[in-house]
Amino acid sequence: MSDLDRNYASPFGRAAGRTDAATVDAGLRAYMLRIYNYMSIGLAITGLAALGVYMAAVTTDPSGAAAKIGNAFLTPFGYAMFVSPLKWLFILAPLVMVFVISAGLNRLRPATAQMLFWVFSALMGISLSSIFLVYTHTSIVRVFFITAASFGALSLFGYTTKRDMTGMGSFLLMGLFGIIIASLVNLFIASSALQFLVSVVGVLVFAGLTAWDTQRLKNDYIYGYASQGGDVAERAAISGALSLYLNFINLFTLLLQLLGQRD
Repeated sequence: MSDLDRNYASPFGRAAGRTDAATVDAGLRAYMLRIYNYMSIGLAITGLAALGVYMAAVTTDPSGAAAKIGNAFLTPFGYAMFVSPLKWLFILAPLVMVFVISAGLNRLRPATAQMLFWVFSALMGISLSSIFLVYTHTSIVRVFFITAASFGALSLFGYTTKRDMTGMGSFLLMGLFGIIIASLVNLFIASSALQFLVSVVGVLVFAGLTAWDTQRLKNDYIYGYASQGGDVAERAAISGALSLYLNFINLFTLLLQLLGQRD
């Protein structure tokens, strides 16, 4: 579910800008900080939404339970969210939302785009809330911090490296589409070996995309947004936050499949 559609095309070429280098450098730091702030708020919304849905979905009173999954007793709300056909609405809703945001971002006011990002983050949290029924809470927290440390190191590498990573984009996108196709196939064959392979390859692909996306966002600002600013740069920051957010979420879910301890 988390392998969502992405648009990596950079809107700018590599022609040197005319803006003073010191001004660009200061603007770049502020721009990247804005992206990371948006991404962090989105992740916080996702976490709170996931935890809130889980807490409302389970009960310790078996007599009032509508269903049982593993060791968890579900409330009527939990049954609707995790067992009834309604669950597919929340599983697919983030996919629809990311298409809506990507397709209309350039026409939206920054405030509207920002609100859609928050809504998307909440829907993603609702979609991911079932992980609390599958994995122990301790392992979820542990994998989250592993993901955060890995993401931070990879993003820092992408920001500071002098190596041009542009050529990696096509290769990484091919890997992403391969993961999506393999995941869809595995929905029908339910192969644990294929799932393990998808998780391992997926971690490598999204690790590369994290570094690549960071460098792309940096270059987009230097060679384009630095001379534009205003709503254009703000929408670009929201789009960049969405890209990094998706990288983080995918890294987290794939690492959880590999390292998480099932409840």
